[in-house]
Amino acid sequence: MHSCGRLPRRFFAFMKIKKGDHVVVITGKDKGKKGNVIRAFPAENRILVEKVNLVTKHQKAKGKAPGGRIQFEAPIHVSNVKIICPETKKSSRIGYKVGKDGKKIRIAKVSGANIETSFVTS
Repeated sequence: MHSCGRLPRRFFAFMKIKKGDHVVVITGKDKGKKGNVIRAFPAENRILVEKVNLVTKHQKAKGKAPGGRIQFEAPIHVSNVKIICPETKKSSRIGYKVGKDGKKIRIAKVSGANIETSFVTS
């Protein structure tokens, strides 16, 4: 570890879940909730999912800014979520296959569907 407490770049974890993926929480207090990944933290193996793991912070009034309780999302561990398959709308693990152009493509193990495109549910 470096003196600043962060891991060097070569030790960053490889995460299969990326920013913009539609995921479902599979364990914890928010089990069953769905949302899009807002941000990924590969060094900590954590992700930020919208409207999941909401925490309340008591903010003291500073200057003209009022005080009060504010709610915001806290990061959760990547192992606590599964991606939602765009075809079957079920939770799925992520696999890889090599495309015709030689690039790795993420696929859903449940159906084999390509999950590279941004998946947004209505």
